[in-house]
Amino acid sequence: MTEDISATPSPRASSPKVPAAKFGGRGINIGIAVAAVVTVAGLALWVVQLSGGLVQTGMRNFDSWGLYITLFMFLVGLSAGGLIISSVPRAFGMKGFGGISKVAVWTSICCTVLAIAFVVVDLGHPARLWELFAYSNLGSPLMWDIVVLGTYLVLSIAYLWATLRFEGGKGSERSLRAISVVALACAILVHSVTAWIFGLQQSHEMWYTALLAPWFVSSALVCGTSLVLVVVIALRRAGYLELDQASIVKLAKMLGAFVLVDLYFFACDLLTAGFPNASGAEVVAMLTAGPLAPFFWTEVVGCILCAVVCFVPRLRTSPLIVVASLLAIVGIFCKRVQLLVGGFQIPNIDMAGPLTPYTVTGWESGMAGAYQGMVYFPTPLEFGVALGVMGLGALLLLAGLKFLPLKPAK
Repeated sequence: MTEDISATPSPRASSPKVPAAKFGGRGINIGIAVAAVVTVAGLALWVVQLSGGLVQTGMRNFDSWGLYITLFMFLVGLSAGGLIISSVPRAFGMKGFGGISKVAVWTSICCTVLAIAFVVVDLGHPARLWELFAYSNLGSPLMWDIVVLGTYLVLSIAYLWATLRFEGGKGSERSLRAISVVALACAILVHSVTAWIFGLQQSHEMWYTALLAPWFVSSALVCGTSLVLVVVIALRRAGYLELDQASIVKLAKMLGAFVLVDLYFFACDLLTAGFPNASGAEVVAMLTAGPLAPFFWTEVVGCILCAVVCFVPRLRTSPLIVVASLLAIVGIFCKRVQLLVGGFQIPNIDMAGPLTPYTVTGWESGMAGAYQGMVYFPTPLEFGVALGVMGLGALLLLAGLKFLPLKPAK
């Protein structure tokens, strides 16, 4: 039956919807076991990758980053929603979202762990990771990101710990509010620094724009809020949370606003690049009608449909909100694919350097042949390793829901 979720909530709309099913038991244990198996399988494939080298992946000289770094960018964005949704009301003394704070922060922590994991699996020699700190270049955005991302993870854990202490009567509201302010600032900073890794590279026309940092923040708000909505609606359905529909509607309206801001940034970028006599016409053509067009139109259409669901009261039922959230998540992932692959798709050198048979496929026609179609597509090994890392995320999320006191305090 369709739920009444008009602007002025009726008693039915604001009352908790508690399903007959109870959360936990055999179902979550099976989920944890399946996630553990997928994680182990992914770990085994990573060992295969380490033994044979990155030549087993689809990455080559022209496209040195691939699926792993795409998912790294995507998961950094996903991690934003939980912490921001939880910390903003606390930091500014506003009313929260119906007791979902701890679950939201836990999803943020899980996504941050996965983002770091994808950086590790992207390394050809992870045993040399210590050299990054021993010989670090503090002038590099890569080093900034490592510092900020690590700080962000620690702050997220500290914020969750402080929230649990406060609910147990062992902490003060002032200290929790102070942590929330710092965590909120770090959440914005971590997405800005991740954007600067790309946006400060002058040699890649698609990346080199001052708009990239605020654009990353807006995209993070979109997919992060979407993830929180999907998780809390599923947990409410499973009997884990007692959450009224008014809180869901409030989050959905926020998601709609974030989507419109993100689409506005996209339109500004496309207009600047494709304006007559501008230098980015090739970029616009590649996105709208070239090899990346499926990703471009999936993002645009999916985000528009998401905004429609979020702003039309008659469509704001829980099932459609879940569909809209998933469309937004897929759209932002497509944006990350466009950004990473598109940055390598346009040649940034006039003459090719030393080449090997493994550099590109179809080299018989020279540089032009190298850039026909997509310059990069993941190999089955990459998909398997990525699936294993995502299995780790599912394992962390489910184990946290089962063993940590994440339910709202009575």
